[in-house]
Amino acid sequence: MNRRKIEKFIGRALYVAIGKHMPLSGSRISFGARKFRQFCAHLILDECGDWVNIDKGATFGDEVKLGQGAGIGANCSTPNAVTIGDHGMIGIDVLMFTNEHRHDDLTIPMGLQGRTETEPIVIGNDVWIGSRSLIMKGVHIGDGAIIAAGSVVTKDVPPYEIWGGNPARFLKSRLAEKEEKHD
Repeated sequence: MNRRKIEKFIGRALYVAIGKHMPLSGSRISFGARKFRQFCAHLILDECGDWVNIDKGATFGDEVKLGQGAGIGANCSTPNAVTIGDHGMIGIDVLMFTNEHRHDDLTIPMGLQGRTETEPIVIGNDVWIGSRSLIMKGVHIGDGAIIAAGSVVTKDVPPYEIWGGNPARFLKSRLAEKEEKHD
């Protein structure tokens, strides 16, 4: 076993046994939970920026990529093939799916057909994804976008737009907000 594999193994073991169960990062008494989970993430992930925050109960694949200051909220599920840019904020209970059950053969139960190919999710820089949102396979969310809480994102979201609903749809542009304030 090479050194990198050992580091990943130790990081994952520490995270699953201890870090995942420590208090929320913002708790008054957190016992250094944020720093400990950050330490584990740096051992586990090949691409992990500084100042990341992975909160209590979050699950994440070994191939997730986190930018500087990126955060994964409590109880989130972030599978492999997900990239979160710098300062991306992922709210509590957000679920991401990079593949799904196959269902094209009606003669075979869906649970026995295997999984579809993985389609990566890319979340840009300075993105805010509201709590309890679902991000579906292959979605790209542009820089500066906001996803309203409880949304189901099934298609790409352009930069600096606010989307919400099920399925998520365009609500307004953050660029227009900025222009209005300067008028």
